[in-house]
Amino acid sequence: MSFWDVVWFIIISFAFIAYLMMLFWIVIDLFRDHETSGLLKAVWLVLLLFFPLITALVYVIVRGRGMSERTAGHYQSQQKQQEEYIKHVAGSSTPADQIAKASALLKEGAISQTEFDALKAKALA
Repeated sequence: MSFWDVVWFIIISFAFIAYLMMLFWIVIDLFRDHETSGLLKAVWLVLLLFFPLITALVYVIVRGRGMSERTAGHYQSQQKQQEEYIKHVAGSSTPADQIAKASALLKEGAISQTEFDALKAKALA
């Protein structure tokens, strides 16, 4: 094997991997699009199977803008869900709220004075 054979192999490998990634993104976008009918999705998939390069190029030309909008919308939705989860888990209570809740528990008799003091110290820390 010569040096140029190795270079050619690297170039071909890169192009093949890029092509596979494009096919995967097209399939992902097809299933992410809720406005496209199942029949049209099946047609796109069959065309990708039998005429992959031409179909992929046509898909990117025809539906490229919608593809990027759906991807951006998906990531925004994921970020929103993550932020909501973090807010839910972390809670949005301030130290004053925590002390007030502990005080209410102390008045109800649910916790002792030492537990209240520990909760107060924890909230202020």
